[in-house]
Amino acid sequence: MHFITAGRRGLIVNGKLGTAEKLMRAIIDLVAEQGYNGVSTKEIAAYAGVNEVTLFRHFGSKLNLLEKAFHRNHYAEEMEKLFQQKLTYSLHDDLLAISRRYHELMNRNRKIMQIAFKEKPIIKQFEDSTHRHPQKLQELLIEYFNEMKRRGKLSECNSELQAKAFMWMNHGAFMSLLQGEDSSLGLSSVDEFIDESVNTFTRALTP
Repeated sequence: MHFITAGRRGLIVNGKLGTAEKLMRAIIDLVAEQGYNGVSTKEIAAYAGVNEVTLFRHFGSKLNLLEKAFHRNHYAEEMEKLFQQKLTYSLHDDLLAISRRYHELMNRNRKIMQIAFKEKPIIKQFEDSTHRHPQKLQELLIEYFNEMKRRGKLSECNSELQAKAFMWMNHGAFMSLLQGEDSSLGLSSVDEFIDESVNTFTRALTP
């Protein structure tokens, strides 16, 4: 499996991390800990076990490396797989699966979300491309809700607004937990929140 351009070392080679993957993991770890301006390309390369020239050969710049790492570890592709392969068109079961997978992926990407929150001026430089992840999830939810209406399994509603409401609910909960505000939500666990919120959506949208 090759990374971006043929001939370059890939993400995974014979079951081991390739150079590109090592560099992307390195910049996420270091920027989350020290901040974007607090870490140099030399430090990133050393952390990944390669030399600085290799970093520039693969990515060209620190900013480009961060952008590629951000997208490599975000959720659009994983959520698309879920919608294509795992949904059963049972409203409760599907919303439960979507919420659980979303929180699982966001929790896996905690460092990326911390960077996005703390390094807004840096992330803003590739902000347009970062929007593709929530935009993709919104599109998938809208398509799902429309299909459920066609099947007579969803009450008549504005699919776009319901998709946004479902996303905002889950994203807001995750961000509160990320920032250590779980007590303000009265949550004993993420699972409890997911179950209760999905039950509410299901009751509201079932014909």
